Amino acid sequence: MSIGRSGQSAGRGIEVRHLRAFLAVADEGNVTRAAARLRLTQPAVSRTLAALEQHLGIRLVDRSTHHLVLTPEGVAFRDKAAAAVAAFDTALDPGGLRHWPLRLGHAWSAFGPYTTPLLRRWQELYPQTPLELLRIDDRTAGLTRGEVDAALLRGPVQAPGLVTEVLFEEDRVAAVAADGPLADRTALRLTDLAGETVVLNTVSGTTTADLWPPSARPTATLTVANTDDWLTAIAAGRGVGVSAASTTDMHPHSGVAYRPLTDAPPVPVLLARRDVPGHPALPNLVALAREVVGRDAGGG
Repeated sequence: MSIGRSGQSAGRGIEVRHLRAFLAVADEGNVTRAAARLRLTQPAVSRTLAALEQHLGIRLVDRSTHHLVLTPEGVAFRDKAAAAVAAFDTALDPGGLRHWPLRLGHAWSAFGPYTTPLLRRWQELYPQTPLELLRIDDRTAGLTRGEVDAALLRGPVQAPGLVTEVLFEEDRVAAVAADGPLADRTALRLTDLAGETVVLNTVSGTTTADLWPPSARPTATLTVANTDDWLTAIAAGRGVGVSAASTTDMHPHSGVAYRPLTDAPPVPVLLARRDVPGHPALPNLVALAREVVGRDAGGG
């Protein structure tokens, strides 16, 4: 596959191997390790990366230190390159062409109480197209990297090139240690948590210190990278957390007690997809998600 600029011959354009080399360097932070991963020589990877940068007219990698880091332009290009490579690999997968699954990403709690109804109804209506529910610890659940075709997201999402639709809203709950004093309360307020260490999932979570009024921000925070570590920290008494109500059922934990958080704004649940032609079954997924939510709202 060659991606040439206008006026360039295909042989002088950019090929998928250029993108693979860049992604390997970005992941490894080192040309030698990237070369070993790609089973190429170090000079070959360096030349391929340099050719890509020359073609784009921008510097993607900062080579001023021993451990290579991406430039701001390289960070922005990384998601685009990953999406392009993923689309290329998917298109050339013979098995996928015959049995092309629709990949639905989520960072946590999936579609909340509608998860099982959505999956069952999809199987009834579209048995020829598997619906794969994938948990990916990322703010867009792998959508911007091309790892999924659509994603169920919570809270506002600031990512270019995405189309989002709010399907419903969830109340927030407080998550506290099951053997701690806050677990004895039937409901909690934000001020009840402000004096505690608040555990924040900074990778895929929706809670930040901005949830509290400026005059009552948490005294301390503890950052984690995924839901499992978030639950473990709270169960161990290292802090408290705030999440959407569906977390109560989707992520039960013997060491964590969930209590209604009465004065926190609800969390919007979004269905997101890229603003480009995608999987042909995407319109069916959008319609079914609306149907499942609407049926419940109507008492069905």
